[in-house]
Amino acid sequence: MNVEQWLGNDNTLGIDIWKKKYQYENETFEEWLDRVSGRDEEVKDLIKQKKFLFGGRILANRGLEKTGRKITMSNCYVISPPEDNIESIYEVASKLARTYSYGGGCGIDISKLSPKGAKINNAAKATSGAVSFMDTYSQVTDQIGQEGRRGALMISIDCHHPDLEDFIDIKTDLNKVTKANISVRVTNDFMNAVKNNEDFTLSFTRNETGEKIEKVVNAREIFEKLTKNNWDFAEPGCLFWDRICNYNLLANTKEFEYAGVNPCAEEPLPAGGSCLLGSINLSEFVNEDKTFNYDDLKHTVKIAVHALNDVLDEGLPLHPLEEQRKSVRDWRQIGLGIMGLADMLIKMEITYGSPESITLCDQIGAFIADTAMRQSARLAKEHGSFPKCNKFEITSTDFFNQNAEKKTKELTIEYGLRNSQLLTIAPTGTLSTMIRVSGGIEPIFANSYERKTESLHGEDVYYKVYTPIVDQYIKQHNLVNESELPNFFVTAQNLNYKSRIEMQSVWQKHIDASISSTVNVPNNFTIDEVFDLYVLAWEKGLKGVTIYRDGCKRSGILSIHGHDENDDENILKRGDVIHVQDNLIGLKRKLMTGCGSLHCTAFFDPATGDLMETYLSKGSTGGCLNSLTGLSRMISLASRGGLKIHQIVDQLDSCGVCPSYAVRTATKHDTSSGACCPSAIGRAILDMHKQIMNNVINYDPSIEQYDKQDYNNNECKCPECGEPIIQEGGCVLCRNCGWSKCN
Repeated sequence: MNVEQWLGNDNTLGIDIWKKKYQYENETFEEWLDRVSGRDEEVKDLIKQKKFLFGGRILANRGLEKTGRKITMSNCYVISPPEDNIESIYEVASKLARTYSYGGGCGIDISKLSPKGAKINNAAKATSGAVSFMDTYSQVTDQIGQEGRRGALMISIDCHHPDLEDFIDIKTDLNKVTKANISVRVTNDFMNAVKNNEDFTLSFTRNETGEKIEKVVNAREIFEKLTKNNWDFAEPGCLFWDRICNYNLLANTKEFEYAGVNPCAEEPLPAGGSCLLGSINLSEFVNEDKTFNYDDLKHTVKIAVHALNDVLDEGLPLHPLEEQRKSVRDWRQIGLGIMGLADMLIKMEITYGSPESITLCDQIGAFIADTAMRQSARLAKEHGSFPKCNKFEITSTDFFNQNAEKKTKELTIEYGLRNSQLLTIAPTGTLSTMIRVSGGIEPIFANSYERKTESLHGEDVYYKVYTPIVDQYIKQHNLVNESELPNFFVTAQNLNYKSRIEMQSVWQKHIDASISSTVNVPNNFTIDEVFDLYVLAWEKGLKGVTIYRDGCKRSGILSIHGHDENDDENILKRGDVIHVQDNLIGLKRKLMTGCGSLHCTAFFDPATGDLMETYLSKGSTGGCLNSLTGLSRMISLASRGGLKIHQIVDQLDSCGVCPSYAVRTATKHDTSSGACCPSAIGRAILDMHKQIMNNVINYDPSIEQYDKQDYNNNECKCPECGEPIIQEGGCVLCRNCGWSKCN
């Protein structure tokens, strides 16, 4: 078999994904199968049938340690949280860098760091607060490359921390923490205070000094701020921490605690913890008579659990840090999940979110959980349980007792389990795109998409592409177009959010880890509805969730609407440059950089607020005048050539850290916002632009969202092909070329 036969000759996107992401040098498909399966014929057969696929790091890296490459087979890690001292804070930054260099994504929690204003015994006298270090970790994520992409980071904080409000607001500044996802660890006492509209005490005690910092807030007002920011900026998400800690196989294990979650939040993990991922494609288990094949599923789950344990053993010495190797050795977490759920339901002609679909998923989820635990118990009988296993503590947990059948209970009581964590539902964007099925537990995003191609005459041509399951159905039933599809074709655009939460809730009952989840909602979804969605998610027992509202200020969602040729009327052609008029409005900022003072003057169009010209000059000390002149000319040319201000600022803000800037920031504390001269200039230009928009042309952000399509072009457009990207299953991916932020 070759890759074209495996994926289909017409699946050019899937073939391209395989060649770019998973094929090593010029190996054949059969050689790749041998490598990633470990020459296990049963695993190889499941991959060929598209019934099971390892996670991306395994598909790309398994066996390559023999070539001398420094790689890991784990997609995700949680780094030991920084302690409340400067050495630990920067040690965590070092651990992030090392883990990224091996290809792993990371999660860290900053709840142990002192809040803003706490007394410290150094030259600063008071700490800048936990939130102030988030940009440090974000910059590390940006700087360490992973084969042409950046690392992935999740930063979380406990809802009792006095810096909670600053954390919730941090990403309302579109230049802050641009390379990390953020989530709040929300507890039941906080949510009860929200429901009852009660005051809530934020509290932190510094161990070093004994100082106790407290702040009384109204819980509902804080939660409304969180939901407003999520509505507006798509972050922060919510981690329902009590549910995470109390509903798993280690809930009664006293020496165990979760330290945080991975970048897409499907894996709560201890300090140093990591997880190996794999997904079962449920759409391949539908019989011709539209029934579900449980026998085949049982066979697949057993092989998958065994295979992930084999990979765990192989990969144990490959983890970047000793704390990771020790944690994996002690707890042996694996993460078996699903994809293709929406396709499965369509094949069975069942409407996603209907009572029938919920009942079916309840049965399948319970079946997978029991089968996985039973196989882990059998492996414990053969190879021994995980080193920290206490079988009596495990068998007393709510998760075990709600999901284990009699035979599984007997085996676990006698032998324990080989793994402390077994099941998760991770983003499968790249994998599911490659084999042409829906991702995770998500409904299909849309029945069709637009794809752009360049014609022989050099012009962009737009054409409709049907989602594979839709295309298959249309062809099988000789339909003219998607308007003739039956009602069981449900998409993210027309699914009621309560049905989406209900679906995640029923799966969470049978998942001992968590579920990476983004609920896509339309642009007219209200702030109150976001509030209600989060409360419902907590009440339904979810472990975490975030929402993405189409058209929010972190817009990056693929539009399902047609291309309007009128949109091109005012677009400059390549090489066109706007002529500057004399009626521009100018503003000036004085900046302090690592080399001394710098003056930045920017001129804007009085009608539109668009940046037109920039002039830079050095002060009495430091800096290179010719360099500044060249930079100012290029900024001016880019702005008059049609680039939007956020595109320019994003490039300036991505220039890295200047040593002189860092030294002066640490010693004199008088530098302007930024990490180097270009980033400081970019932020100053953006600040002046906001002043123009708000004060000169009376811009009202409630009427038209502020540059919503232009923020961070790398995030709202695919970095590989330039097409819009979508948010699905807790990650972002491109349906045009297969790029995924998570894989």
